[in-house]
Amino acid sequence: RFMNHRVPSNCRYQPTEYEHAANCATHAFWILPSILGSSILYILSDNQWETISAWIYGFGLSSLFIVSTIFHTISWKKRHLRYHPCLLRAWQGGEEGRRPLASPSISCSQPNRDGLLELVAGGFFYCLGMVFFKSDGRIPFAHAIWHLFVATGAGIHYYAIWRYLYRPGALDTKTSR
Repeated sequence: RFMNHRVPSNCRYQPTEYEHAANCATHAFWILPSILGSSILYILSDNQWETISAWIYGFGLSSLFIVSTIFHTISWKKRHLRYHPCLLRAWQGGEEGRRPLASPSISCSQPNRDGLLELVAGGFFYCLGMVFFKSDGRIPFAHAIWHLFVATGAGIHYYAIWRYLYRPGALDTKTSR
């Protein structure tokens, strides 16, 4: 009732009604905060490039939560639709061993490492969330828990961007060092 059965690798994820609701809610909750946070970055922008960056980042952040919520809502309410993104199939086993591992690297030769801790912490939450993403059918609400890890990672990254790039006085602090 609260947890779907483990599905074979050639079948798609089939959440229960409760899991569907949790999947929608865990990302829908973050739509408004992401829009408000993006607006704050826009307001704090000191020049054209910061304004453009705030718009691009804000659009991406807000889109993450909006598109996820729409996708989960449609798949919940329109179960007869067979459509789902091809990317989802690649993550549902079978092709798992053939995926190249992404290996983002951080250049530590930069003298200013402000925000590096937050960057790593956010990435840690994204990666830790994958444990739950892959635990579907073993842990109740695993997909919704993964959503919470994604939101936490995004929140930590947002905090780093706000603190080190947009916060009033952030530039003064950097130039005085």
